[in-house]
Amino acid sequence: MNRSVHGVSSPVSASAGRGPAALLSLGFRPFFLAAGAFAVVAMGGWTAAYALGLTLQNYYSPVVWHGHEMLFGYTAAVIAGFLLTAVRNWTSLPTANGKTLGLLVVLWLLGRVLPLLPWPVPPVMVAILDVAFLPILAASLLVPLVRSGQRRNLVFVPVLLMMTLANMAVHAEQLGFVDGTALPGLTATIYLAMLLMALIGGRVIPFFTARALPGTQPRQQPWLDGLALASLALLAVCSVGGASRGLVGLIAACSAAAHLARLLGWYSHRIWSQPLLWVLHVGYAWLATGLGLTALAGAGLVPANAPTHAFTAGAIGVMTLGMMARVSLGHTGRPLVPAPLTSAAFAVINLAAVFRVLLPLVVPASQLVWIITGGVLWCLAYLGFMASFAPILYRPRADTADL
Repeated sequence: MNRSVHGVSSPVSASAGRGPAALLSLGFRPFFLAAGAFAVVAMGGWTAAYALGLTLQNYYSPVVWHGHEMLFGYTAAVIAGFLLTAVRNWTSLPTANGKTLGLLVVLWLLGRVLPLLPWPVPPVMVAILDVAFLPILAASLLVPLVRSGQRRNLVFVPVLLMMTLANMAVHAEQLGFVDGTALPGLTATIYLAMLLMALIGGRVIPFFTARALPGTQPRQQPWLDGLALASLALLAVCSVGGASRGLVGLIAACSAAAHLARLLGWYSHRIWSQPLLWVLHVGYAWLATGLGLTALAGAGLVPANAPTHAFTAGAIGVMTLGMMARVSLGHTGRPLVPAPLTSAAFAVINLAAVFRVLLPLVVPASQLVWIITGGVLWCLAYLGFMASFAPILYRPRADTADL
């Protein structure tokens, strides 16, 4: 039985049925499908409302809804799909599948739909159902991790629980219990997502690079990995905790240097011939860019909100798209060669980040144009992903007899 600790390909995930049976056979299938569709719907709705000057009336305030749904909607779905699949590979034990997986997807979906319903839903119910998703996901992962003795990978459980606390902070303000906790909660979640990306990226990017490019030897230095992760964690604490702008900027500069050095150690000019490689390298580069902009913001050289979309539209948008494509191909028994439409989507999602992050800094007077264009490009990238991968995610593995 062929397995990969990094989730490249694993016939263990083969499904025996068609349609719904295949879709609910392993976590990446329904959650990547849901993430791709939601990325288009949520960003498309937000971009249209922003362009037309409309207010999205729902449980959340408009800005909080946009941030919350891109983090606890889109990003959480990708995290769920990845971890449910990876933990099964790491432990050789089953994770949620079938009806259990279906119920987990429904719980995630309720968190997206209930705040938008035209009839009133008790706000406490909205909060409870939305907050419940991540701890239930964490509990479902904890069982196989503990049973298999996978202590190294237990780190993902507390990160999910910290994201739960951040989500509770968002809902606490929306319910009127406290004031001023929603935006810190969203900020904390962005940093927790960056920590997950740095942790997972440090494992898979050099591994994928060495595997796809024979003869390359990506440098992995434990002390640098530790510095990169520790500095990012410290930056998160200081940013959310209200440390001085100068201190935050200094820590961010050190963290940016550590992550950039880490990325350069993995780099080979040969990655540009492999779309599934370069998209991950570039996604990680957006993380370092966000840290660099945080340092510049600490020095008063760029607006304080400049780093936010480097982390979200850039790092999250690019790296999650690349990971979803790679995992989907590998775990459905298909060659790790993306279709031309997928490669185009990788280019378009990066262009979307350039419009959303960099051009507003260069020509701030045209910010409205840049933001709308970035949103449209984001939607086009994920439409490309859905066109390529929706049929793949719904069907059984390509290397099984029941295809």
